[in-house]
Amino acid sequence: MEKTKNLPSIEQRRLRLLGSRKMELKQLKAFVKAAQLQNFSEAAKSLCINQSSFSQNIKQLEEELNVTLFHRNTHETTLTQAGKELLPYAQQTLQKADNCVSRMNDLLEMRCGTLNIGVTHSFSVVLTESLQPFLKAYPGIKLNIFYKTMSELMDMLVDREVDFVLSYRPEDKAYPQVVSHTLFEDRLSAIVRKDHPLAQKQSVTLQELSEYQLALPSIGLHARDVLDRISANSNIELNARVQLDQVTPLLRLVRTGMLITVLASSTAENDSDLVAVPIEAVGTRMEGSCQMLKEDYKKEAAKEFFRILTENVIKKKKMTEWLK
Repeated sequence: MEKTKNLPSIEQRRLRLLGSRKMELKQLKAFVKAAQLQNFSEAAKSLCINQSSFSQNIKQLEEELNVTLFHRNTHETTLTQAGKELLPYAQQTLQKADNCVSRMNDLLEMRCGTLNIGVTHSFSVVLTESLQPFLKAYPGIKLNIFYKTMSELMDMLVDREVDFVLSYRPEDKAYPQVVSHTLFEDRLSAIVRKDHPLAQKQSVTLQELSEYQLALPSIGLHARDVLDRISANSNIELNARVQLDQVTPLLRLVRTGMLITVLASSTAENDSDLVAVPIEAVGTRMEGSCQMLKEDYKKEAAKEFFRILTENVIKKKKMTEWLK
């Protein structure tokens, strides 16, 4: 005991923590949510608890660690240096706890559980073809499906609101905590009716496209981002007569008129009325991918969904190593 009194205060604190590890997951959840939202009231609402209980969780955590985790005033709530140091460890702890729960659910042989899937609108057909076989094989698994833009879905993935995202591969540097697993390769193409003058061509240039009226996906959708990037590089201005944020009505416009849209070539694969004409330009290659968090636990239900998806999309080609 005499020895402990002579120790530096930081070492005393370390020993106290080692002797009383009472931190609870609910306290760490409250801390992480407050760090994300920088507002106790909003964080409490997000966790569906009253603000008094929320604040008590934060207070108990601060008392346990003997530090102040937040700077608080009437305008904002920000992390102290101690809070910034704790945040990554708290996030890792919560992730490991979630992984533990996921593993235990998997022991039930997928008789129950939930799979949260994020999907861009371009992947609607790809997803739909896999849903019925999966639901039939695993009637106890509940599926929550979210259709949003890639950026919205990637934010949900980072926040662990979805288990994976089906989309075209984002830029590698945009999401360093995410890994993309390629399912198939694709290419940006002009989608036209089979009786359109361009339908017989092997490829089409941006200059040729500029002579026609286009119905384009909205800014922020991946195909549009790729198109805008290659258009800017070529200094060619396209005639966007219509912009829509969903693929189905875009294809309907093309099918019922002489407008052209620009999407991935696979969009027209199962439509006998439409033809995909590859765009002749650098940077039109696209990869249909599954986005997941790096080194995160893969649910057995997710693996099974991917197997069904691969059979439908890649025509039973050899499974990639990451699914094994």
